[in-house]
Amino acid sequence: MENTGYCSESFTSLQSAASDEDMVEIAGATLDFSSTDDVPPLDRDCGLGGLENGLNGVPKLMDLLDEPVPGVGTYEDFNTIDWVREKSKDRDRHRKIASQSKESTWALIKSIHDAFSGWLLMLLVGLKAGALAGWIDISAHWMTDLKEGVCLRGFWFNHEHCCWNSNETTFQERDKCPDWKSWAELLIGYNNGPLAYIMNYLMYVCWALFFSFLAVSLVRAFAPYACGSGIPEIKTILSGFIIRGYLGKWTLIIKTITLVLAVSSGLSLGKEGPLVHVACCCGNILCHRFTKYRKNEAKRREVLSAAAAVGVSVAFGAPIGGVLFSLEEVSYYFPLKTLWRSFFAALVAAFTLRSINPFGNSRLVLFYVEFHSPWHLVELVPFVLLGIFGGIWGAFFIRANIAWCRRRKTTRLGQYPVLEVMVVTAITAVLAFPNSYTRMSTSELISELFNDCGLLDSSQLCNYANVSDIKLSGNTLPDRPASHDVYMAMWQLALALIFKMLITVVTFGMKIPSGLFIPSMAVGAIAGRLLGVGMEQLAYYHHDWVIFKGWCSPGADCITPGLYAMVGAAACLGGVTRMTVSLVVIMFELTGGLEYIVPLMAATMTSKWVADALGREGIYEAHIRLNGYPFLEPKEEFSHKTLAMDVMRPRRSDPPLSIITQDAMSVEEVETLIADTSYSGFPVVVSQESQRLVGFVLRRDLVISIENARQRQEGVVSTSRIFFTEYTPPQPPNCPPPLKLRGIMDLSPFTVTDHTPMDIVVDIFRKLGLRQCLVTHNGRLLGIITKKDILKHMAQIANRDPDSILFN
Repeated sequence: MENTGYCSESFTSLQSAASDEDMVEIAGATLDFSSTDDVPPLDRDCGLGGLENGLNGVPKLMDLLDEPVPGVGTYEDFNTIDWVREKSKDRDRHRKIASQSKESTWALIKSIHDAFSGWLLMLLVGLKAGALAGWIDISAHWMTDLKEGVCLRGFWFNHEHCCWNSNETTFQERDKCPDWKSWAELLIGYNNGPLAYIMNYLMYVCWALFFSFLAVSLVRAFAPYACGSGIPEIKTILSGFIIRGYLGKWTLIIKTITLVLAVSSGLSLGKEGPLVHVACCCGNILCHRFTKYRKNEAKRREVLSAAAAVGVSVAFGAPIGGVLFSLEEVSYYFPLKTLWRSFFAALVAAFTLRSINPFGNSRLVLFYVEFHSPWHLVELVPFVLLGIFGGIWGAFFIRANIAWCRRRKTTRLGQYPVLEVMVVTAITAVLAFPNSYTRMSTSELISELFNDCGLLDSSQLCNYANVSDIKLSGNTLPDRPASHDVYMAMWQLALALIFKMLITVVTFGMKIPSGLFIPSMAVGAIAGRLLGVGMEQLAYYHHDWVIFKGWCSPGADCITPGLYAMVGAAACLGGVTRMTVSLVVIMFELTGGLEYIVPLMAATMTSKWVADALGREGIYEAHIRLNGYPFLEPKEEFSHKTLAMDVMRPRRSDPPLSIITQDAMSVEEVETLIADTSYSGFPVVVSQESQRLVGFVLRRDLVISIENARQRQEGVVSTSRIFFTEYTPPQPPNCPPPLKLRGIMDLSPFTVTDHTPMDIVVDIFRKLGLRQCLVTHNGRLLGIITKKDILKHMAQIANRDPDSILFN
C-alpha cells in the first residue's frame, strides 16, 4: 500500500545521504510527520477494511530480524557511531564466513579474499597517496619558482631543474643560468637596478595574490571541507563521529589542487597536515570498493588510522614516524592489526614517493641533512633552553591563534573569507620579498637552516671570515669567526623570526588548506640557528673557558649550528602539537643520525612540560573544542566526584524520558514521538508502569523500518501495533497487521546504576566508544547519558560554556 504523506525524510533520501562521497553542509536533517493519515484512511477501531489485499484475508507478517532492511544499522550525518555494535557486526560476519568456508571451495576462496582484502586496500592507499604527494611536491616547487621567473627552455621546469640542464651554468654562479629569466629580464630586458627590483617585487606579489585567490575561490565554490589542516576533524572522525563529505572525492580533488596553490602563494603554512587529510580521503574512497569496510564504520576507521600514518610518511619521508604519529596523536582505536597494516601502507607510500623522486636528490623530503660532528654533554643546556623556548612559543601560539579564530567565528570577519585570505596574502608577500629568508619557500628556508656548512656551500650563513691556518677534514670546516655577511644573515633571520611568529597566528585557520608543521619548524629552526651561531662564536673566542676545555680546542669543529636548528624545530613543533615519541622519530628519520636522538628527546620533553604548564591543550585539541566537536579526549583526566545521576537526563526540571513500550504503541504513536523529539534513539521498556528495560532502538532504524514496512508489507497503517517482543500475540481478525521490529533493537544496551561514579562512566565511554549509556535503579530505567552530556558536564566543571558542544 502506498503512503504518500508519511515522512519528508524518506528512506531514499536517507540512503542517498549515506555515502561519504557526497558533500553536505553542516545542517541537521529534519523530519516532518505533520500528516500521518494513511491512504486509504482507516478508523481507529479495528475493522475489516485493511485486510482486503491480504492472502485469504490474512496479510503476511514481515519479521525484520529474518529479512534485513537496507539502511538499518547506518548512521545519520553528525552523529556518533556505536563502536560496540559495529565490532559485534564484524564478528558475526567473520563467523559466518568462517563457517561457510568449510562447505565449498568457492566459499573458501571468498574467505581468503576477505582476509587478504585489508592488505590489498593498504597497498592501494599507499600507492595513491604516494603518487598524489609526489605530484603536489613537484607542482608546488614549480609554482613557487614561477613567482620569481620562468625557464625559457620549458616553462614546466623549476629554477633548479632549468639550470641543471644548462651547459652554460658555472659552479660559482650555479643559481644563475641563461635559460632562467626573472620577470624583470622578460619585461624590461635587465635584472639590475631599482626598476628591475620593483618589477620583480610587483610580479612576486601579483602571483601570490593570484594563487591564493584561486585557492580560496575553489574551496568556497566546490569543497568547503577542503580548508584548514584537517587533522582536528580527522581526530574527531576516528573517535567515531560522522561528517559526511569530509573525506569524499570532491574534497580530495579540491584539497589536492588548492594545497599546491596555497603553498605556492608564499603564505606561512605547510602541506604536511593537509597531506594527512588527502591520504585519509584516499583511504575512505577506496574503502567503498571493499564490502566489509564500506558497510562497517569501525572497520573503516581502522583504514583511516593507517591512512593518517601514510600522510605523515609521504609528508616527511618518515614511515615509522608516520605510524607512531597515527598511534600517538590521531587514532582513537588502534589495534595491533592496524599497527601492522599502517606500517605496510606507510612503507608502500614512501617507496612510491621515492620512485617519483620529486626533489631530484633521491630523498623523500627537501630538507634532508647529515651532520658529521658529535654533540657534547655541555650542549644539553642550550638544547634544553631551546625546549623552553619551544614550549613558550607553543603555548603563545595556541592562545593567540584560538583567540583570532574565535574572533573570526563571532564577528563579521568570518563572513568575508576571500577578502581575509587576500589581505593576509598581500601583507605576507609585501613584507616577505625584501628579506631573502622569508622570500624563499619555508621548506627551502628550513633546509638552509639545517645545513651543516661545508666547503662547497655558498650560502650567506656559511660565508665566515677566512683564516690562514685552517685545517680541513673531509668536507667539514672548523669553527671560524663570523664575517659581516654572517652578522647580516643573523639580523635577517631575527626579523624573519618575528615575522613568522606573528603572521602564522593569523594564517592558520583561514579558508584554504593550511598545515602547521612547517611554519612551526621554521620558527624553531630560526631560533636554533641563531643560538647555534652564538654558541659557535662563543666557543671560538673563549675556547679556554671551563665549559669548553677538553672537547673544543682551537681549530676544531666543535659546534654544529645546523643541529641547533634541528633541535629548535623539534622543540617548537612539539610545543604546538604536544607530540613526543613520534616527533623524535620523525626528526631522526629526517637526519639519519642515531647519535642526535638524546638532544631531540631532551628538547621535545622540555617543550612539552613547559607548554603543558602554560596550557593543557595542543593546537588540534584546542580547535576541536573551538568547533564544538564531540571528542572525548583520552589524555584528559576526570577527577571530580560526581555520580551518574548528576549527569543523566532527564533532570528534575526536564520533561519525562521519551520511551517506547515493547508491545503497546501503534505506528502513529511512534511517528508522533519521532516528530516531537530530536533524540537519536529511544529506550524500549516493558510498560509505562514498570519501566523495566528491554533494549534500545535508534531513531534512524525506526524511520527506515516503518517506511519499508509500509512499502513492502500489505495492510500496515497508522493503527498497526509495533512489537519488540520475541513472540507476537494473536491479533483479532478485524485489526491491521502488526509490525515486528525486534530485529532492529539492541537487546544488550550498556547500563550503569544511578550511583556509578562519573570517572568510571567516562572511562567506559572512552574505552568502549559508547554513544549512549542507560541509567537504572533496581532494574528500572531512570535516564540516559550520551557523549554530549559528558562533554557538557566536563565543560561546566572547567568553567567553559557547555553549549559550545554543537553536535550529538
